[in-house]
Amino acid sequence: QVQIVESGGGLVQPGGSLNLSCQASGFSFGNFVMAWFRQAPGKEREFVAGLTWNGGVTTYAASVEGRSTISRDNRRNMVFLQMNSLKPEDTGVYYCAAYRSARPDVSQVRSEYRAWGQGTQVTVSS
Repeated sequence: QVQIVESGGGLVQPGGSLNLSCQASGFSFGNFVMAWFRQAPGKEREFVAGLTWNGGVTTYAASVEGRSTISRDNRRNMVFLQMNSLKPEDTGVYYCAAYRSARPDVSQVRSEYRAWGQGTQVTVSS
């Protein structure tokens, strides 16, 4: 049974940092692209960051590039997202997602992703 569980969300002040974690199980994790998406109230779910099966290629949305780092640990079936200099517009539910691929690239298209977690809420506010 495929399972993806996010953790690490919460209330953060503007300018602060957060570290999100994603624990996956039930599939061959090392064969999958992993990514983070987010959805703000009243908005579409959007790509935040992703990386290839071996972490060799990382891709970031323009809105978070330069202040975010995505990484993975294939031994523990985990993906991480570190974000710095948080802004109120970073507020949303953050989802971890996966699709199987050995290609050296990361799709930013939501429909490519076949497995999703339930999400973790991140609120950036003073």
